[in-house]
Amino acid sequence: MRALRGVSLRVETGEIVTLLGSNGAGKTTLLRAISGLLRAGGGAVRFNGQRISGKAPDEIVRLGIGHAPEGRRVFARMTVRENLELGAYTRRSRSDVSAGFARVFAAFPQLRERIAQKAGTLSGGEQQMLAIGRALMSRPHLLMLDEPSLGLSPLLVKRIFGVIAELKSAGTAVLLVEQNATQALEVASRGYVLELGRIALSDTAENLLGNDAVRESYLGGG
Repeated sequence: MRALRGVSLRVETGEIVTLLGSNGAGKTTLLRAISGLLRAGGGAVRFNGQRISGKAPDEIVRLGIGHAPEGRRVFARMTVRENLELGAYTRRSRSDVSAGFARVFAAFPQLRERIAQKAGTLSGGEQQMLAIGRALMSRPHLLMLDEPSLGLSPLLVKRIFGVIAELKSAGTAVLLVEQNATQALEVASRGYVLELGRIALSDTAENLLGNDAVRESYLGGG
């Protein structure tokens, strides 16, 4: 089954772009194709002018793309420190790794308190922080987040979206897949609506928030 057909989108430096769509629309498949976890059957993925289609996932990380996948996917038997260190495997110097830890702990102070704890014993919210923190350890130019608020309390959701806004201020590009479409559009610059593997609509976040069809399908009312 072909999950994506003729999809074309872009994310600029320091921009948050959100991808909307129902379950099965192809959102996760698209992120996995960009990060090299799935091989596209055609077309091209370009990053900073370089074609990255067909490259291995570790090469893509080295080029500057981070991916926090749906479902957190932390290494349950490893500690918080070890999970974060794995995220920094592309950093060559100890000072870079130390700076990565400082950045993650500034965003998620709870992880500093849990640094020696096994990841599998963390709460769901803490595991989500760890998954995002692990992706941040590589200091990506583009960070892809797949459902970062899924199953979290309103307080943790607010914190995670605060971190996403801070990334934009720091110049990091963010491609965001998020079930909370309203909150995603409020923090984003632009958005795309994916339907059955195709881009059905693209516009500014403000215009998508005011679009009747988008409101009816994804924002909880007409």
